[in-house]
Amino acid sequence: MALSPMKSAAGATRGARDVLPAGAAKRAAVTAMFDRIAPRYDLMNRLMTWGADRGWRRRAIAALHLQSGAHVLDIGCGSGDLAEEAARTGARVVALDLSAGMLRCAGARRLPCVLVRGDALRLPLADARVDAVVSGFALRNFTDLAAAFGECARVLRRGGRIALLEVDRPRSALLRAGHALYFHRLVPLLGALLADGAAYRYLPASTAYLPGDNTLAAMLVEAGFENVVKERLLAGAAQLITARRGAQAHA
Repeated sequence: MALSPMKSAAGATRGARDVLPAGAAKRAAVTAMFDRIAPRYDLMNRLMTWGADRGWRRRAIAALHLQSGAHVLDIGCGSGDLAEEAARTGARVVALDLSAGMLRCAGARRLPCVLVRGDALRLPLADARVDAVVSGFALRNFTDLAAAFGECARVLRRGGRIALLEVDRPRSALLRAGHALYFHRLVPLLGALLADGAAYRYLPASTAYLPGDNTLAAMLVEAGFENVVKERLLAGAAQLITARRGAQAHA
């Protein structure tokens, strides 16, 4: 389904914009939060999605149409699930994250990739260096989405593909109500029991950082991407956005 005709998708907790951090404060808060929750991050992902996140990651990597030996950049790699999936295709993977705690967890898995601590807004790669970029549930945590997309376009070769996994909201009013109860009420309770209560209150609230579908598509196009497509996952609880880098990047 093409993304551009869609209506606004993810701004579930609009009032949260008034209390969520921005700019440098957001960068510091998010980095510290992921350092804290890193040891329980994978467990919480499995529990929150009933294990469906593994299939979503496989789908994201499949959407990149990787050839063996392709160069892939995983932005906001976390504990390395997407990087590992990409490496299974024979790709050469650079996995980047701001959180040292997350990178330690990824390193403990001895993944066949290069781990780099870095910022999505200032990627430490040369222009047109990679064949594909992938990111899993990290868009909400960037301080400047447009700048991040510009960096993705800069490091991608012409024709390279991008695949972005992120949370979403179901279209159906009934499903949306159930999803809101689960994601904004039960997930924080589960997080408080098993990991970090403050972090798992922030993560659902952070959907307020996501722009509507049309705005997100426009950002990608402005950065130099084309063929922007959105796929809804698990009845709309999550989304996979794919695009191809065009001839020109406008970053």
